[in-house]
Amino acid sequence: MAASSDPSPDAAAAQHVIALVDDDRNILTTVSIALQAEGFTTRVYTDGQTALKALLENPPDLAIFDIKMPSMDGLELLQRLREKSSLPVIFLTSKDEEPDEALGLALGADDYIVKPFSQLLLIARIRAILRRTELRRPTGDSDDGNDVPHLVRRGRLLMDPPRHLVTWDEKPVALTVTEFLLLEALASRPGVVKSRNQLMDAAYSDDIFVDDRTIDSHIKRLRRKFREVDPDFAGIETLYGAGYSFAET
Repeated sequence: MAASSDPSPDAAAAQHVIALVDDDRNILTTVSIALQAEGFTTRVYTDGQTALKALLENPPDLAIFDIKMPSMDGLELLQRLREKSSLPVIFLTSKDEEPDEALGLALGADDYIVKPFSQLLLIARIRAILRRTELRRPTGDSDDGNDVPHLVRRGRLLMDPPRHLVTWDEKPVALTVTEFLLLEALASRPGVVKSRNQLMDAAYSDDIFVDDRTIDSHIKRLRRKFREVDPDFAGIETLYGAGYSFAET
């Protein structure tokens, strides 16, 4: 089942659309009202199967998934979504356990929040991810070639930040916003070791706290995605106790 708010035409043009997926209608209602009060348009879904179809056919700007749902849970929903989309996703989970958080991030979630959660924190996380997404979007088309300098070429890696495109050996690699920012931070200075704190600063705004485990999970996901197109990929190196670096191969 899906529902949405009905903003005026003028307001709708400036609003971001947030999709909420949770089998708990009370949470859907509470969070939806809070987001609408902050100027967001919301779409709500009570089951993963319906949500998956809607998210692919009419993508919002960001989606929020509960993990514990019947039939198709949030982890399966994210896994199937990631086969076709890099839509930013935040997980809501009532399990304050490392395996759930790590698995969600490994599957491609951009962030997670543990229930019970502060609505102010959720809104801050949403805005942080949307800001990062907006920075990756092109501001307009150009025929004069002025956008070429934006390209990042490092050996077999090619990144186009304004268009959020990545290729390895000319094969596309689909990355989430957070994964893209982490890779961009590493590839900007090949061979230079970036600490986890430096990578946190590159991928998250100052009002968002994440721990080392979150960065490590994103790096594992990055490596896995590149190894899907190149089983011998070794472009991201680990210096234990120090951080990560990009090897220009």
